[in-house]
Amino acid sequence: MNLKEGSILYVRIDYKTGDKEETQQDALDSMEYLQRIAQERYLLAGIFGNMEMENMDGAMILFEAKDFEEAQRIANNDPLIKREFYRCEVHQWNLMILSEVPTNKYYPRAQ
Repeated sequence: MNLKEGSILYVRIDYKTGDKEETQQDALDSMEYLQRIAQERYLLAGIFGNMEMENMDGAMILFEAKDFEEAQRIANNDPLIKREFYRCEVHQWNLMILSEVPTNKYYPRAQ
C-alpha cells in the first residue's frame, strides 16, 4: 500500500476482558491469523504493556480494509477476540499527516 495524506485505514483496539488468561497456543493462533492477513494487505500490530514483565493488557492493530464491514470481520475473526480473551473496538482512521523518515539520533535513516 502506498500511504499518503487522505488514506483511510482501520484501527482495532483490544481490551482485556477479565482474568481469563490465554494460552501460548491462543497467542500463536492469533499471530498466525494476523500474519496471514498481513500478507494480503497493509497491517501493523503491537501490544500495550511491558513484554519483559509479561504485563500486557491490550493491543492495537492498524490495517487496510475495503470498508468498515470488512474491517469488522477481520477484527472479529482473530482467535483472541473469538475466544473472548479480549474485546475490540474498530475505528476508521483517516491519515492526515505523513512524515518523511526522520534523521535524528532516535531514528537514524537506514543506509
